[in-house]
Amino acid sequence: MKDIILKAENISKQYRLGQVGTGTLSHDLNRWWHKIRGKENPYLKIGDTNDRSTKGTSDYVWALKDINFEVERGEVLGIIGKNGAGKSTLLKILSKVTAPTTGNIKSRGRIASLLEVGTGFNGEMTGRENIFLNGAILGMTKKEITSKLDEIIEFSGCERYIDTPVKRYSSGMTVRLAFAVAAFLEPEILVVDEVLAVGDAEFQRKAIGKMQDISRQGGRTVLFVSHNMQAVSTLTTKCIIMQNGGIIFEGETGAAISKYLALEYTKDNIYLAEPKLDKASITKVELKTTLPNNVQRNNEAFEIDIQIFVPEALEQAAIAVQAINENESPILYSWNFDKNIPFAKKKGYYNLTCKIPRLRLFMGKYSLIIHFADNNGLNKLETISEICPFEVVMFGIVHPYKWVAGTCAYIEEAEWEVKFVDEI
Repeated sequence: MKDIILKAENISKQYRLGQVGTGTLSHDLNRWWHKIRGKENPYLKIGDTNDRSTKGTSDYVWALKDINFEVERGEVLGIIGKNGAGKSTLLKILSKVTAPTTGNIKSRGRIASLLEVGTGFNGEMTGRENIFLNGAILGMTKKEITSKLDEIIEFSGCERYIDTPVKRYSSGMTVRLAFAVAAFLEPEILVVDEVLAVGDAEFQRKAIGKMQDISRQGGRTVLFVSHNMQAVSTLTTKCIIMQNGGIIFEGETGAAISKYLALEYTKDNIYLAEPKLDKASITKVELKTTLPNNVQRNNEAFEIDIQIFVPEALEQAAIAVQAINENESPILYSWNFDKNIPFAKKKGYYNLTCKIPRLRLFMGKYSLIIHFADNNGLNKLETISEICPFEVVMFGIVHPYKWVAGTCAYIEEAEWEVKFVDEI
């Protein structure tokens, strides 16, 4: 038997665009008249799909439409989707910050939410006072809060400012304290929106580690919204993908991430240029990654296809491929100077493919620079810079430790040998 701790049944949320409120007195009277006759709200029959990029024809929009899912106790559910897909609206309904237009939520146990920076905090009160305030809101007794107080303060890293009014805190400090309160006061369900992105890298690592601990060891449930697919892949076991206010996929995290990355068409993976009739030139560069949307798994095959136009034969033509990181620092370099490839010996088009059997770049964002030259690289003909941006991820690579951005630039394969020298 499944131990269902949270269930969403036919959840929909409708908003009226433009003015705040229901709109007009006639609308209110119309709703009332339908209600006393036992009929459905007439304005639920109208409304556009929640697509922020289109103008639409109605003053009403469905931020959520017919949302159904179940979450088991101890499960970590990822909720992913583009901006405006309805993720935050769903979390607000689950957290009972706002009510659904139709449908209902069934939950068993306390729900703690981190939806926006400073939510539930009183700026005039100190950090210590806000811990007790938030604990009381979550239904904790003063004794329970006091027993966890030192752990909360230590985890937040705000001990020096704990007796200072929260309005003096930076957004990062506020999030640290709010997360510590929500995590350590042991709610049965922890709801975390993209708010963790406000914190620094060290805090994000601690927060993700804490969420793993409370789900695996404490048997508590976490709902996690993030645009950071590395964090989603590390923390969650199951995901739902939202689009235009509805759920379009529910399933295992790896499959969900692959589908999410494929939602938008692949951009910028192809560089195209008209051939130069007076000199040799690069006419096309195409990047082929292991995942959609220019996302490449570490330690898997990576391929770059290059097309060259040569109006007349070249002597010892050469191509070099360079990968640079976000800071434009060169990280990887490969060339065909010494590969004895018969190349550009007569005029016409040439296709070259650079295959890297196992790309060992560490997780991060990169782009390509293509160098084209003859005379073994001494005579540079053309350089195409910062094309075909791509991201390297560690999805599917399981280790007991966490993958931390910035750890290195490149993972090298090595053979290790251990020898026992002498007994002490």
